[in-house]
Amino acid sequence: MASTEIKLPKMGESISEATVLNWLKQVGDIVEKDEAILEVATDKVDSEIAATASGVISELKYEENDVVKIGAVIALIETDSSAASTTKTEIKNSIEETAKDSKSTSKSNSNRFDEAGRFYSPLVRSMAEKEGVSFDELKSVTGSGQNGRVLKNDFLTFIQSGRKGVLSKQSNQSSFIPSSTTNGGQQIIEMDRMRSMIADHMVHSKHTSPHVTAFVEADVTKMVKWREKNKIPFQEKYGEKITYTPIFVEAVVKAIQEFPLINVSVDGNKIIVKNDINIGLAAALPSGNLIVPVIKNADQKNLLGLAKDTNSLVKKARSNKLKVDDIQGSTFTISNVGTFRNLMGTPIINQPEVAILATGSINKRAVVITQDGEDVIAIRSMIYLSLSFDHRVIDGNLGGSFLARIGDFLEEFDVERVI
Repeated sequence: MASTEIKLPKMGESISEATVLNWLKQVGDIVEKDEAILEVATDKVDSEIAATASGVISELKYEENDVVKIGAVIALIETDSSAASTTKTEIKNSIEETAKDSKSTSKSNSNRFDEAGRFYSPLVRSMAEKEGVSFDELKSVTGSGQNGRVLKNDFLTFIQSGRKGVLSKQSNQSSFIPSSTTNGGQQIIEMDRMRSMIADHMVHSKHTSPHVTAFVEADVTKMVKWREKNKIPFQEKYGEKITYTPIFVEAVVKAIQEFPLINVSVDGNKIIVKNDINIGLAAALPSGNLIVPVIKNADQKNLLGLAKDTNSLVKKARSNKLKVDDIQGSTFTISNVGTFRNLMGTPIINQPEVAILATGSINKRAVVITQDGEDVIAIRSMIYLSLSFDHRVIDGNLGGSFLARIGDFLEEFDVERVI
């Protein structure tokens, strides 16, 4: 009888480990190649791990909440001829039988499948039991996982939007779930899993890279006028919204092409210059946690292509549908703090990158400009840009010049540009 090892695959350049959320299959279960058997979580996104062979699961190496290193063996599958020849029909029948059993005990949150064969993980069932959600009610929750499976964030969204008194107003706007309250009236909040991982990632970045932040101010009046003039025609012509983000990405790409030593990572005493320009966009998940989806090969796309990718990634982030491939491979990150009406920010570098740009809010102000050789006061649309960079490999001259060039490209935007 042959045995196949299932290993935890690489899940991004900066990801070295993942946490086991729940097993979708158990010892003795029949699986087909490419069928999901496990859900894991990193500091970036929850993901499914698929079987690399057909057969019967003979051993699970880890338990829920265990932290597993990338490349570690997580399960064994026996791949003898009888197991490998199992058809999808047999598996479907097995699921249907389980679903029938679940239906007969639908008042209990111990059900794993509903009548349609949709799986409910131990984590979701445990949360439902804790919140007093019946299995029939749980079946009404819209799932964003594979085959409509209900994920943790789906359940939290369901609770926050419809079940009064379960979560406080404060927790609806936070990624934290209240755990207890002290006698003195102070609320003790325990970080959720993703927030804890993000915290570790941020501390690691500050310990790894000596951060320096530079600032420039840019007059983006031309860019603002162009967008106001073209946002409706652009959407009518291409079916895509045109926000400021793809314009920022375009300017960053042009600046990277002039200053390629910004688009690097550090390996010991070696500087690794990236050939690809992949731009990460810091975005907020419905839970309040942050994630960085990536526009791949941004230098090979025009403004329409950048707009399409931006809109698609933002939509996926907001609906918890980002995949592992959507969040890996970034070489430079942009954080739009202006979304929160912030004038500027000092963002933390997204390791293993060496720089990150923050774009502040765009505000109209009275500024002094030169017009026909005279200094005059005019109302202009102004923005602050800030660049946090790794002082191990980027000095003030390189970081400051790169940031100023981004500002130049935004200021020089062609107001007559044809869509």
